[in-house]
Amino acid sequence: MTTQHTLAIAELDGADTALAFDAMRELRPHLTDVDEFVELVRAQRREGYRIAASFDADGRVVAVAGFRHMTNLYAGPHLYIDDLSTLPYARRQGHGAALLRWVDEEARRLGCAGVHLDSGTPRHDAHRLYLASGFVIPAFHFAKSLSASRP
Repeated sequence: MTTQHTLAIAELDGADTALAFDAMRELRPHLTDVDEFVELVRAQRREGYRIAASFDADGRVVAVAGFRHMTNLYAGPHLYIDDLSTLPYARRQGHGAALLRWVDEEARRLGCAGVHLDSGTPRHDAHRLYLASGFVIPAFHFAKSLSASRP
């Protein structure tokens, strides 16, 4: 466990995955069952998905960053943040920024060229955090649904 500006950040292993559920559900409200969440994360871990968490003074997980190491032609080796979420009562206390710094350090440790993420267009508070953390908006993300049951 490391401390970033008095905030404790630690990577959650498989046994601790359920601790991330409440914070993750703020971003992914379709996740309604903790056991199903743990199974989904277990499957994603096989693809390299990892979770780092920020803890409050009482040791509760209040913010999470789900990310993976990727390599592709346009960006080279990088960490991609799939999920970054903070419980409402813990917002604006530095947890998200601390997690982004932690991910930056992990990317450097792994020899990555950078850190990437996508963010929903209405998430203006998140965008302010990303821009203040050194992210830029180099492109638009386009998506196409091929199934009526998937957003």
